[in-house]
Order: sequence, then C-alpha cells, then structure tokens
Amino acid sequence: MLGAPLLPFDQEAPARSIQVSTTFPRVTETFDCVRCGLTVTTFGPDGERRHHCPACLHSRHVLDQAEGGPSECRAAMTPISIAAPRDGGWRVIHRCTRCGQLASAPVHADDNRLILVRMAVRPLAQPPFPLETLGNL
Repeated sequence: MLGAPLLPFDQEAPARSIQVSTTFPRVTETFDCVRCGLTVTTFGPDGERRHHCPACLHSRHVLDQAEGGPSECRAAMTPISIAAPRDGGWRVIHRCTRCGQLASAPVHADDNRLILVRMAVRPLAQPPFPLETLGNL
C-alpha cells in the first residue's frame, strides 16, 4: 500500500485498543475566577493542577501553607511577584487579601504572558531604593 508506514518483515500492524480507566475517571472540573469571573479548568495544558486564573493570575486561598490542609480563609489571593527557582520553572507568588499569607503556584503555558513579564520586571522599573544611590558605589 502506498502511504502506509513500513513495518519490518512485511508484518501487519497490531490492532490498537484504547483502555479507559474506570478507577480514575478524568472529569473536567472548573472554577470561576475570584477576580475576573472567567470559568477555568482545574488542569493546565500540561496536565498539572491549576491554582490560579490564566487570564488575571488571581487565586483563592484554599490551602493552608503552614498546616498543609484546607484553609478556612477562602479570600482572594493577589499575584504580587514571580519567583524563578533553580529548577528553571517560574512560580507566581500570591498574597491573601484577608490574612496576608503567601503562597506560590507554578506558571502554566497558557498563563497571561504580559502580566507575568510585568511582575518580573517590576523590581527593575520600581526599585525599593533611589537609583541615585547606585552612583555612590
């Protein structure tokens, strides 16, 4: 046959079967963004669990970072910064608007790049000290 993939020794391709797991069915879960109202799927394009809205990067305080369990706060979490750990991936740093607790979440491929870059360059654009002090060094 023309166009068919070549198999060694003119063997026929084995029949493929797709097995569906009944133990762990993949259900599309969603949540509504606490800030912009966008309906967001709980899994990013890389298959990892999503912790924030890809459009505005805001989140909800659902995990207690100190105790590791669910949080009773449930307030909005605002993205305040970007962290670049040594593993090469970026993380969004969030601060809770009610209790002030900090949390980090991995950046996903479909996150808003403009907001990410704005947060990454903010320390350069608005340094925490007068730039004139650098001339005295």
